[in-house]
Amino acid sequence: MSDDAASTERLLLLHGIWNARSWMTPLARRMRGHGFRVEIFGYPSIFGGPEPAVDALIERLREGPPVHLVGHSLGGMVGMEALRRVPELPVARMVCLGSPLCGSATARSLGRRAWTGLVLGRSGPLLQRGCEPWRGHPPVGMVAGNIARGLGRLVTRFDGESDGTVALAETRLPGLADHCVVPASHTGLAFSADAAAQAAHFLRNGRFLHEA
Repeated sequence: MSDDAASTERLLLLHGIWNARSWMTPLARRMRGHGFRVEIFGYPSIFGGPEPAVDALIERLREGPPVHLVGHSLGGMVGMEALRRVPELPVARMVCLGSPLCGSATARSLGRRAWTGLVLGRSGPLLQRGCEPWRGHPPVGMVAGNIARGLGRLVTRFDGESDGTVALAETRLPGLADHCVVPASHTGLAFSADAAAQAAHFLRNGRFLHEA
């Protein structure tokens, strides 16, 4: 464990698509209960899309002290893209919550129809294709959910377990430092005590509580 990772208590939360900063308030409260000093990064996920969000996040992080990141869904992908483009950003560790890092079948199904594709806005391409395998710094962990309750079941068919919107297989990007599953739906990951506890453990130890 690096000294920065061991000592960093600052945490920046990134929300997902169709959400705003207020969506992360319950998770922020839980992470403060785990001893972190929490801030929330907001961005326009539909009309702005990931490109300006990535640029804004890079600028937010570039001059700051070391910090951890936790991103829900698209927020995790925005964080990963920022770290890929600027590897020297002062981020100690990162956790993604249900992010479809390998690309989302739900997003691809929505994108096949003009009227449903509009709901993805400018975030559609990144959600559909996913992120490149992770080869950089910092260590990144994934907390996935396995309660199949969500939008994805209405527009696509999952071959294996899912959180109702994202398949577990879509969260298993090569290069992740660790991966765990908690009983939560895709939306529920942002409100889950189990997800928050797992994230806190990874940020401090670089691994999840797999006995949980």
